[in-house]
Amino acid sequence: MNQKLKKTLKTALPIALGVFLVWYSYHKTSPEDREQILFYIKDADLFWVGISIVLGILGHISRAIRWNYLLEPLGYKPKIINNIFIILMAYFANLGIPRTGEILRATALTTYEDVPFEKGFGTIVTERVIDVIMLLMLIGLTLLLQTDSILGFLQNKGFNLKGLLLLMGAGLFGLVLFFIFIKKSSHRIALKIKGFIKGLMEGVFSIFKMKKKWAFVFHTLFIWACYVGMLWVIKFTVPETIHLSLSQLMVAFVAGSFAMTATNGGIGLYPIAVSSALAIFGISAVSGDAFGWIMWIAQTLMIVVFGAISFLVLPLFNRNR
Repeated sequence: MNQKLKKTLKTALPIALGVFLVWYSYHKTSPEDREQILFYIKDADLFWVGISIVLGILGHISRAIRWNYLLEPLGYKPKIINNIFIILMAYFANLGIPRTGEILRATALTTYEDVPFEKGFGTIVTERVIDVIMLLMLIGLTLLLQTDSILGFLQNKGFNLKGLLLLMGAGLFGLVLFFIFIKKSSHRIALKIKGFIKGLMEGVFSIFKMKKKWAFVFHTLFIWACYVGMLWVIKFTVPETIHLSLSQLMVAFVAGSFAMTATNGGIGLYPIAVSSALAIFGISAVSGDAFGWIMWIAQTLMIVVFGAISFLVLPLFNRNR
């Protein structure tokens, strides 16, 4: 497969999958259910939707501040407002073509703040490493807090508990064997995996070499608290989800996080994943779908509106350069 075709497929397939899932979501529901879902969306309390959007913006501002903690040891301190515009532009770009946002971030930082591309991109990679670790920690915490609910749901669906435990044990054993094999192997794929794991570890330990490491840790926790908070406040827009606890909503958060990486901005898949997660706690498909769509529409509109504004304002704000 030539590189041009491979690149085209990487761009087109997530979009095609998202469009298919929107079509699938539409046709798997009855006209009455679609009408009810649309009613919930139209009737959503704009106060809570607004709070969700504000939390998202605060998370991006915090990310812009945190970015400077990675750049300062390299001898650079960009304007925070430029960082904010660049980050919003990057998220907007990722809605169209996944991972182009990271390239755009590094390029814009070079253009407007004179930070060499490779150095800027290196800090973005470190950021992503920290985000992966935070997501893994939240997944572990969610599984710990909601073990009984998740296992109970799987049992109701016909999964055998002993079989699941044996499968998990076998999976853990297989994972250990896999890492032992990767450690000793010199195969190209094994080397890539080792490089990725090494990058994860270097990203973690680089935090402790910063002058403002505790400020970096604070902003990291704040960013992810904003992300979780964005979803938590949406529960007040759908009557059936108001009673859900934070730990229950964390299951939906984790499911939604995986969906966001599978299609462009989670289009089509995000509402399905969130609705399926909420079903564990007895939330109906209609309410679950409505919750997922309200959350997805709110965060996508935020990125589209503020990302587009950033594309226009960033050059104007730096017109004297």
